[in-house]
Amino acid sequence: MPALRLLYLLFIACTLVSGGTVPLAQRPDEAIIAYIADPQKQDIQLYWKDDSSQLIGNFERLNHYLVGKQQQLVFATNGGMYMEDRRPVGLFIQRQKSIRGINKAKAEGNFYMQPNGVFYITTDKKASLCTTADFKSSPTIDYATQSGPMLVVDGKINSAFKEGSINYNVRNGVGLLPGNKLLFAMSRGGINFYDFAKYFQQQGCTHALYLDGFVSRTWLPAQNILQTDGYFGVMIGITTQSRSAKPAAR
Repeated sequence: MPALRLLYLLFIACTLVSGGTVPLAQRPDEAIIAYIADPQKQDIQLYWKDDSSQLIGNFERLNHYLVGKQQQLVFATNGGMYMEDRRPVGLFIQRQKSIRGINKAKAEGNFYMQPNGVFYITTDKKASLCTTADFKSSPTIDYATQSGPMLVVDGKINSAFKEGSINYNVRNGVGLLPGNKLLFAMSRGGINFYDFAKYFQQQGCTHALYLDGFVSRTWLPAQNILQTDGYFGVMIGITTQSRSAKPAAR
């Protein structure tokens, strides 16, 4: 039965780059693209504008920008919600500089669903996820982005989510794993908030933050995923030094 075999293969196709199998959601169109990152060993940064203060906007332009710096883009995803002019809706810190302050407003929309939260990386390469209420500004924060809602807090799924909800959408997010590891994930198709949060919980994430919805895209050459369309605000990028780069003079 070729059709059934194809269905089965779709269920097992999604694997973590680190080699472990990723349990998938209930339906084939809810398969998860996943990537585990280690901030201690990889260069994780937030990107928004280039050196001429021009919006980068998508992964193709980001890749071109980094190639010029002799860096290889191994992973990228949306880094949080943005306004029509692509300015971040909430907190954005880049290279220890606060470009946009924390947003504690109350309004409608996913960003404002409580609790929302902050994903940040410190200058000593430690990753953190916390609720906006628990966030404390510090000069040691190298990069930070605010989004919402939180998917998982202290190992528990956000109580605002309803199991069985029919609010399906493409979604991407980031979760904090034991050992200072990060799990980036994006659904290939529609998934509700509860099931998306449950995915992070089942992977062992103590905290997880929703980054964006239907505009979400992923750049992951190791899995032949190069989604170059879209026009974003802040992006999360992970790089290695290009093989063609020459070592710095000593």
